[in-house]
Amino acid sequence: MSASKLLLSEKYKAFLKCDAPVEFLEGTTAAGKTTVGIFKFMLKVAESPKKLHIIAADDTGTAEKNIINKDLGILDDFGILVEYNGSGTKDDKIPHLILHTGKGDKVIYVLGYGNKKKWKKALGGQYGCLYIDEVNTADIDFVREASMRCDYLMATLNPDDPGLPVYKEYINCARPLPEWKDETPQEIIEELKEEPKDGWIHWFFSFKDNAGLPPDKLQMILQNTPKGTKIWKNKIQGLRGKATGLVFSNFVRKKHVVTAAWVKKQIADGNIRFRKFTAGLDTSYSSKSPDTIAMIFQGITDDRKLITLAEKVYSNADLSVPLAPSDTAVKFIAFLDRCRSEWGFAKESFIDCADAATITELRKYKRLHYEDRQTIEAMGKQGSSVSDIAEALGTHRDTIYREFKRCNATLKTYTAAAGQQAL
Repeated sequence: MSASKLLLSEKYKAFLKCDAPVEFLEGTTAAGKTTVGIFKFMLKVAESPKKLHIIAADDTGTAEKNIINKDLGILDDFGILVEYNGSGTKDDKIPHLILHTGKGDKVIYVLGYGNKKKWKKALGGQYGCLYIDEVNTADIDFVREASMRCDYLMATLNPDDPGLPVYKEYINCARPLPEWKDETPQEIIEELKEEPKDGWIHWFFSFKDNAGLPPDKLQMILQNTPKGTKIWKNKIQGLRGKATGLVFSNFVRKKHVVTAAWVKKQIADGNIRFRKFTAGLDTSYSSKSPDTIAMIFQGITDDRKLITLAEKVYSNADLSVPLAPSDTAVKFIAFLDRCRSEWGFAKESFIDCADAATITELRKYKRLHYEDRQTIEAMGKQGSSVSDIAEALGTHRDTIYREFKRCNATLKTYTAAAGQQAL
């Protein structure tokens, strides 16, 4: 056994006393999440009426290094009360721990979620307690399959890409206890917005919660981690983030994010005047990855400030029917119409230059001039169809229908003057 002692801060004492069916431990590196988490997990195993339990990491080697054999790990904490069979036994080939308790021996299987073939063979039946190390890196299919088979779930993680499905499906359904909510960063509080699950607790732990972290060790960690990088944001600040580095390293949410209501009030008070509006469309088409189709609408003020006024993002990975270029064109036009009604007209739109298919589709949606509106009126009176008019103008028929809708007219009632006046 090591000479290290398990020192507990007030927050960790509260964590050990908390009785909940699901607990997520998120926060900075070196916060002691794994150390105190695995200690509580073993106590939950001892209390459980079930015999079989699971510890999961990327692979069994990682579990041995970070959970079982480390200082203040399972073997260190529980000594002769626990046995580890890293290669299994003749009767049970899966690596496992045996915890000797007053209620009989408990078997804790050690699984690697990085190898789907192996964990699929290992999973079966029902389990008492489940511990998932670094759940943000786990196969989401493993998380789904394993979590439905257990009575108690504990998972640890350093903050990561907030778009990962494990956040939406699991972590963001948890909430901090009221007495510890103020110690959770506001950025993370705002992410915990999925429908809450009864009894699911979110714990945020930082350096200050680790009573056993020496000051010189903390200083070394801070000095060796470059500021402004993803690793700094995730592991030092304990904040979620996708980018490999911050594009704007001085970005502060409270300072740089405003509401639409605030912008409109500033316009009404004469403090903001927009000189120009622009729009952009970035596309990718895949049903097998979280690739996105992103739309943005921005305004440039007289004093040279750029304000993002609207955004719309679609992920083909989340759609039962993935968007095609023709679909994107329709949605982008509708997006521009909404923004024009709310903010103003964008004379220029910038489209992903590598996406020739979407550009081709958008070219069907010709911007109409007064002469075009005169043609629509004349051909309508002559009894021409919308398709004939669209062909004559070299545009898509949806452009004609949009023109009718915009000025509340039909093919028979439409006039060029009404169309021009409705701009």
